[in-house]
Amino acid sequence: MKYAIILAGGKGRRLWPVSRKNLPKQFIDFFGCGKTLLQQTYERMQKIMPKENILVVSHTAFEDILHEQLPELPHDNLILEPINRNTAPATLMALRSGIIPDDGDVIIVPADQVVMNEDKFKDAINNATDYIDCFDHVLTMGVKPTRPEPGYGYLQMGELVSPTSEHPNPTTHHVKSFTEKPERDFARMFMDSGEFLWNTGIYMAKANYITKQLTTIMGVDEDMDYSMSPNLSIDMAILEKMPEKVVMECSFGWADIGAWHGIYEAFCNADVDNVLVNKKSCLRTENSTHNVISLPDGKLAVISGLSGYIVAEKDNVLLICQKEDSSAMVRRLLGKIENEEGMEDYV
Repeated sequence: MKYAIILAGGKGRRLWPVSRKNLPKQFIDFFGCGKTLLQQTYERMQKIMPKENILVVSHTAFEDILHEQLPELPHDNLILEPINRNTAPATLMALRSGIIPDDGDVIIVPADQVVMNEDKFKDAINNATDYIDCFDHVLTMGVKPTRPEPGYGYLQMGELVSPTSEHPNPTTHHVKSFTEKPERDFARMFMDSGEFLWNTGIYMAKANYITKQLTTIMGVDEDMDYSMSPNLSIDMAILEKMPEKVVMECSFGWADIGAWHGIYEAFCNADVDNVLVNKKSCLRTENSTHNVISLPDGKLAVISGLSGYIVAEKDNVLLICQKEDSSAMVRRLLGKIENEEGMEDYV
């Protein structure tokens, strides 16, 4: 039986000012499609399993938003962190909730991703389920890089997993190495080598196996206070610390909505070089290329002579900055604003 753990506790700081402290990116309808990123993820998983098998992990600060956006989610399936301790402790808390049986097939999926082809996504989940039913491994789903993106993690494919009588023709590789957010030059070398895949952050394993591994890695028992858990991401816990991890190449059309430049590079094309994120807004340009623009519903932006920039407006904040290396810059500026007295409403 399949079970899903949706990770929905992120802060989304690199997508400020649209993603804000009280309403981070997973709770926002970024693209004007009528559904937030969390709602799209939840509905995607509902096509694979019953709602009773879907758990959502987030922070207590977002409880009201979660109930509003996911009214069908069973009450006990909402797992709330008392404090932020990153995604590995949050995942373990969900695994220990008593909802997922030891022999359950667990899918761990972030709430802030875009999947273009849901039929292929479902096929990938089924193929991964067949695999973890035969091997005590954690399986991550990888996708072939299409650009030297420095904002993603890169998995180096090692040897193919040896076949068994139950799984005679595996097309899954051992993970040889993992590099999180490399410099662009290294990302280009990884892509050109043909040995690397982007890490989607979607993992599958048997519940008893991954629970045991996370418990050992983090050194926590069931009686330990949650605040004593280490600040560790699920990506680092699995890909750097677990003994058996494998990657399966997938092609379901994937994008991680993590930063403005990432959104641009995921959705730009040769015909329309500027990316207008919210389709309920309007854009008119002249001599302007390579920009990503995010506007409130019904807003018109007229831009002339601007290239390689982010223009993002939300409520009381307008951000205009160069797109190149914008992730670090946005976080740095946001950190300064947070430390200024009387600026809370802008965060």
